[in-house]
Amino acid sequence: MDERALHEVVDLVDPATQQVRGMGTDEARRLLLTAGGPAAEGDGGAPAVAAIAGSWALVAREGERVVLARTLDRPLRYFLAKAASGPYLVVAERIDQIRDELARRGHAGQFHPTYTRMVPAHHVLTLRLVGCPDPNPVARRWFAPPRATGPADRDALGERYVGALYGEIADWLAAQPADGGIGVAFSGGIDSGALLLCLYRALLDAGQSPSRLKAFTLAVDGGGEDLAQARRFLAAARLEMLGEAVEVPSAEIDPFVAVELIEDYKPLDVEAAAMTLALWGGVRRRYPEWRLVVDGDGGDENMKSYPIEENPELTIRSVVGNSMLYQEGWGVEAIKHSLTYSGGFSRSCVRSWVPARLFGFTPFSPYTRPAVIAAAEAVPFAELTGGSHQELYALKGDLVARGVRAVTGFELPVFPKRRMQHGAGPRSWFAERFAVPPAAYRQHLLAVYGGAAR
Repeated sequence: MDERALHEVVDLVDPATQQVRGMGTDEARRLLLTAGGPAAEGDGGAPAVAAIAGSWALVAREGERVVLARTLDRPLRYFLAKAASGPYLVVAERIDQIRDELARRGHAGQFHPTYTRMVPAHHVLTLRLVGCPDPNPVARRWFAPPRATGPADRDALGERYVGALYGEIADWLAAQPADGGIGVAFSGGIDSGALLLCLYRALLDAGQSPSRLKAFTLAVDGGGEDLAQARRFLAAARLEMLGEAVEVPSAEIDPFVAVELIEDYKPLDVEAAAMTLALWGGVRRRYPEWRLVVDGDGGDENMKSYPIEENPELTIRSVVGNSMLYQEGWGVEAIKHSLTYSGGFSRSCVRSWVPARLFGFTPFSPYTRPAVIAAAEAVPFAELTGGSHQELYALKGDLVARGVRAVTGFELPVFPKRRMQHGAGPRSWFAERFAVPPAAYRQHLLAVYGGAAR
C-alpha cells in the first residue's frame, strides 16, 4: 500500500487543457482560495471568480482546505479516499481516471463510480480534509446573473444576446493562433448558424481570412435532414464554400460506446455524444493537423428551447421562472440534485467535451460563457411569452435573427428546431439504432466498472 502525506491532493487534470484568459493559472488558483475562504455569512467573495475568463477546471489547496471550481463547458470530478496516514483527494475530469489512480495506489476496493462527485458549474466548492469523518463540502455560487431585467424590446434583447456571443467569439479568436483550420459543428440550426455567421464576421474584423472556417455537417448513410438544411442555410448566406459533409456509415455508430466514453446514461446525451463522436472522428481522419473546433452546445439551454411536453416534471412556469434551470438543473440545494452528475448542462457538457478531447481537438462553445448566459437570463421570458409554449419556442429564432442582423449584417435563416441526432441520418435508421430502454444504458455503465448500483 502506498502511504502518502496527510491531506494529499492528486490533481489529474491536464494542465494543457486549462484556457485561463486575463490572468495566469496560479493567480486564478489564488483567487479560488480567497473565494472559498472562511466567511461568517454571505458568499465569501465567490463572485470574484467570474473574473477568471476562459475555459478551466481548477483545484487549489491551502493546508487542509481544498477549493474546486470549473466553467460550464467542461467536467471536474473528485473522490475522497483513505490511506492509513489520512485522507487524500483525487481530482480528475473522468471517473475512469479516478478509478485507475486508486488502483495504482492499492485502494481499488474503495472505488465505486457512484461515489465520485462532480463539481457543480458556477460554484466554488470547498472541502476540508480532516479525516474520520470529513465534513460535507460547502458550495458558494460565483455566477448569479439577474433575471428578466431587459426591456420587452425584441431588437434590443436580440442585439444584446448576439453581441455578447460575438464578443466571446472575438475574445476567443484573439487568444488563438492566427492560422490553422477552425471546424464548426454545423446543422444549419439557430445556434450553429448564429455561431458560424458571428465567427465569419469576427475573422473579417480581425483581419484574418474566413477561409480558415469549415462548417462540418454529419451525414450518416448519405445524410438526413441536417445536411439538406445546412446546404439551404449556406446558400441563403452565400457561404456555400464553407460547407463540408462528413459522411459516416451507420455501422460505426454505437450508443453503448458513447455510454462508456461519456460515463453517463441519459438517453438524449448518449445519442448526441454518439453523433458527435462520429462527426469529430470523421473530421480528424480528414484533417489530422487541425486543433480548433467550435459548437453551439448551450444555446438551447440559454433560450429555454426544449420541448416542455417531453418532460413530465416541467411546466412553462418552472422553465421561465427558475434561473438557469437548463444549465444547472434544479440547483445544488435541491433534493433532486445529483452529487454524482450535477444537473442540467452542468452534467451534459461531457457529450461535447469528451468527443472533442478524444480526437485531440480543443473545443469551444461561446454559448456556455457567463456573459452570453447573462444576456439570455435578462430576457423577460414570462412577459414575452404569456405562458404559451409555442410563443416560447418561437422566441429564440426571433431574438437571435434580430441580433445576428444587428451585429453581423447577415440575415439568419431560421428553420424549425430539430436535435442533431435526429437530423444526422435517415429517421428510420435512428429509430432502430437507438431503440434502447434507458435502463440498459445505466446497466451497461455499471457493468463497465464491474458492479451494481449502491
